[in-house]
Amino acid sequence: MSEHLAEIEAIAASPDVPTFANTIEAMERSGKLLGDVAGVFFNLNSANGSDDTRLIERDYAPKLAQHGATIGLHPGLFSRISALYAQRDSLNLNAAQRRLLERKYLDFVRSGAALDAEGRARMEAISQRLAVLHTEFGQNVLHDEQDWHLPLAEADLAGLPDFVREGAAQAAAERGLAGHIVTLSRSLIEPFLKFSPRRDLRKVAYLAWIARGTHPGAHDNTRLIPDILALRQEQAQLLGYADYALYRLADSMAGSPDAARRLTDEVWPAAVARAEEEREMLQADATADGLNDAIAPWDWAYYAERVRRARYAIDEAELKPYFVFENIQAAAFDTAKRLFNLDFIARPDIAAYHPDVTIFEVQEAGRHIGLFVSDPFARADKRSGAWMSSFRDQERLSGEISPIIVNVNNFAKSKPSLLSFDDAETLFHEFGHALHGLLSDVYYPSQSGTAVLRDFVEFPSQIMEHWISSPDTLRRYALHFDTGAPIPDDLIARLQAAQNFNQGYGTVEYTASAILDLELHRHPNPAQMDVIAFEKQVLDQIGLPPEIGARHRAAHFQHLFAGSGYSASYYAYQWAEVLDADGFDAFEAKGDLFDAALAAGLRRVFSAGDTEDPMTLYVAFRGHAPQTQALMRQRGLVG
Repeated sequence: MSEHLAEIEAIAASPDVPTFANTIEAMERSGKLLGDVAGVFFNLNSANGSDDTRLIERDYAPKLAQHGATIGLHPGLFSRISALYAQRDSLNLNAAQRRLLERKYLDFVRSGAALDAEGRARMEAISQRLAVLHTEFGQNVLHDEQDWHLPLAEADLAGLPDFVREGAAQAAAERGLAGHIVTLSRSLIEPFLKFSPRRDLRKVAYLAWIARGTHPGAHDNTRLIPDILALRQEQAQLLGYADYALYRLADSMAGSPDAARRLTDEVWPAAVARAEEEREMLQADATADGLNDAIAPWDWAYYAERVRRARYAIDEAELKPYFVFENIQAAAFDTAKRLFNLDFIARPDIAAYHPDVTIFEVQEAGRHIGLFVSDPFARADKRSGAWMSSFRDQERLSGEISPIIVNVNNFAKSKPSLLSFDDAETLFHEFGHALHGLLSDVYYPSQSGTAVLRDFVEFPSQIMEHWISSPDTLRRYALHFDTGAPIPDDLIARLQAAQNFNQGYGTVEYTASAILDLELHRHPNPAQMDVIAFEKQVLDQIGLPPEIGARHRAAHFQHLFAGSGYSASYYAYQWAEVLDADGFDAFEAKGDLFDAALAAGLRRVFSAGDTEDPMTLYVAFRGHAPQTQALMRQRGLVG
């Protein structure tokens, strides 16, 4: 940090007239050591952390926030950037340089650099306090996930497929326990809720899952959320916005919370109507099964799986033997080869941070592109969920710097490691993010890879999910773990017929969380908020069916509160789904999912980073602005 600040001070204090080279490019070159160290530390803390690294994280979060604010609010630096911004029409900049200058200026303004000294000081203090609260929030969720488990006696295993039993045994072994347990790892609790016929155990597991972050005491996130929201609101109001959602979405493809709500409100009625049809099917099955009560949230997954088996002859236990992790990863690599001519070559000679991790060199026609780090399996000290990150980003300002990209998943580890179809889609999703980083072809570090507007960053990941559903991909890579036989065509047909089953439920639970996010960030007095009561109020107002919970309750909504990445922006997944549904329509209309011209256009989107406006990039690829109807058709919400 000291080295970085010295570099910044030298730029700001330069007696030379500001130029793009001595100001913007000099800023781009600064802080390399800090970036390298932070990249390694935070990647390892998330994927292979410990109590010690989490203590370091808590200690350094406010220090790093203060460091960032010192730079982002630096009067001398902002003065030089402002001077260049005012002259931008006469500087003879290329398109990428002009966008970089404009984005730098906007970033500084949105950080508070144009405020007076008192305003800048307050923005800096808010940044430091938020860093502490974000870190504490995330660590509280991890604590609750690590702290809870449900022991399973032999009789409790009845009805569970072998892969769930194996995952439960592996989870017990990792915690030094005998027998079988269910933990709050998504890769274990979701299949347990789907397959266990024990309603009493499903209820216990479900209630523990949704209670993360709500337990009174030191790890209660409901006491942190009002503070986080109030500080964000103050940030926005210092910058002239009435609320944080207005501030946040002013710099997005959507442009405003109203535009984001127009999307969620367009989808919501059709999704609820479809979910109500699904509920009737599930209730009929439950009643026939002997359940005298109305189905509850802990029943939905179980009866949905039963109805899916009955209606489409699809059984996840029948599917999973064909979805071996190594084969599905190979399918992702082959998709990248056929679309973008990339080869993934295992490099066991490169040291990895954990035995589960495999490192691949990525090449194109023998030319080194970067490294891909695969970390697929759940571990006790690993953050839950799935994500892409980077140890190093591509750029050319400092020479030909190639990227080091990591995909982290939390699949249940067993031998063999079998995935659900949802898991396979998740692998392809995160791989899409990885390709966004690997295919980056930019000059400046700040424009590299996924450094794009939040509601555009999910487009590359979500469009890649479509290729795992392709019959061609399935026939080549969905091979039975025991016999090696390809998945039968009739099972592919049943899988595709079932694709839109339960989409009402999935759309409702996601959209409810997206709306909750926007409303939390528009609350007029968040400091006095009763989080649980407000959450209930919002979900009641939109008419969330009682059998369906929001995908994320506020107290464990890490997208929003373990950092600011998706704050007031969780809608971005649905916004990007409009793009990906419309974009994939082009391949389907062509009748070739690997059409060379379309693949070249898609590569241009992946490689451009933040050098161009995202809508301009999308229209250049697709030929027109995205159309919502493609999303509605994709999810089966319209005829």
